[in-house]
Amino acid sequence: MSLLAVGLNHRTAPNSLLELAAVSGDDAPKVLGDLVQADHVLEAVVLSTCNRTEIYAEVDTFHGGLADISDQLARVCGVDLAVLSPHLYVHHEARAVGHLFTVVCGLDSMLVGESQILGQVRTAFRGAQTTGAAGGSLAALFQTALRVGKRAHSETSIDAAGASIVSVGLQIAAGSLDVRRPQRLSTDITPADSAARSEPAAPVGSAAEAVSADLPLDGSRVLIIGAGAVGGLTAATVRRAGATELVVANRTPARAAAIAENHGAQVVGLAELPHEIGQADLVVSSTDATGLVVTYDMVEAALATRAGRPLVFLDLALPHDIDPVVRELPGVVLVDLESLRVALEGAQVSHDVEAVRSLVSAEVTGFLNRRGAVRVTPTVVALRAQAAAIVQDELDRLRGRLPGLDAREWEMVTGTVRRVVDKLLHAPTVRVQQLANGPGGDSYAEALRELFDLPREVPAVVSAPDLLEQP
Repeated sequence: MSLLAVGLNHRTAPNSLLELAAVSGDDAPKVLGDLVQADHVLEAVVLSTCNRTEIYAEVDTFHGGLADISDQLARVCGVDLAVLSPHLYVHHEARAVGHLFTVVCGLDSMLVGESQILGQVRTAFRGAQTTGAAGGSLAALFQTALRVGKRAHSETSIDAAGASIVSVGLQIAAGSLDVRRPQRLSTDITPADSAARSEPAAPVGSAAEAVSADLPLDGSRVLIIGAGAVGGLTAATVRRAGATELVVANRTPARAAAIAENHGAQVVGLAELPHEIGQADLVVSSTDATGLVVTYDMVEAALATRAGRPLVFLDLALPHDIDPVVRELPGVVLVDLESLRVALEGAQVSHDVEAVRSLVSAEVTGFLNRRGAVRVTPTVVALRAQAAAIVQDELDRLRGRLPGLDAREWEMVTGTVRRVVDKLLHAPTVRVQQLANGPGGDSYAEALRELFDLPREVPAVVSAPDLLEQP
């Protein structure tokens, strides 16, 4: 058995393909079910965010598992595998562990150090547990990963780069609401500049500066579409930034009740969007809808009621909630994930990145050592148990043939026999434990089982190190 991580992210694929690959919470159980029913996948977790879609799996063979996972991703995207393959990355064993730890610490995010990913990984893992797709092996991996992510954010200042991509998206979008205060942002988007409607005018100089700067939202009206985790974070952020009117629109208004109660917002249904867009200064959308929520016609009609006031959209959804063509309308600014990718490209963060990388490296080594020990311990225990049983049988037989030995002499005989067996077993058992942590580690334990005809069941005396660590 071995670990595999296969996926695509903002570095390897265009947004158009990432949109196709996105797996919503409602779709995840079916995808997970299809994966674990495949020939070579034993356990699976699907991690799908605005930046990536990845499948982590325990597989019985590398090539068979890779084929099963790749085929599943191609089905999710609705494209031929030949089209998808150039955008996929594959990590095996140690590299798969290192990749997940890097992801959960925010080092692989579009905004390095963002903290949202920690909750997204936790949700993905718990969803896989609920469906029965994640067993002991992936539970060990993901629970350790969540602990590593917590360490990264508590022991370093990596999250000073930005609490989440929501904060930076708001920072960029809000800069267009008041052109009288351009000095407050290093990434202003001026509605009068048509080029700026497709991407921010200048890159973010530092993620930490972007998050720490005040959002120019004083006295504004903000419409939030979607009542999930991103919607809640958006509401909290814009309230702190001085937004005086807050409206939350959701397909099911009851789900927006918590946001409304916590942040003093008005709740409306999606049917009221045309009217609410016309009243808003900033519209932030983050639903998990599979089609457009805000259309070109809807925005065009809303502009007719605004007397020339600019309208700013922030689309944090994947796939798009807001029709990208709306940026062609006069007075409209649209910031989406593609815009953020451009804005954050090359952004530098503090030296804490190196500290987190060192933490990840040490944690990967520790995890693999424990994983190797857990895998090989049953084989080693079974071998020693079998040897001990053989020694005892032979000593019992010998005792009957040597009735004249006194207690001291018999102790010398038994001690000598046991030492001989221990010395013969020492080298192979120590070596198999060392080899278990390297590539193909399972094969050495398997060879030992075959050579000594060891039982497949785990002996009751086995007490393997516990890899499971509660997040």
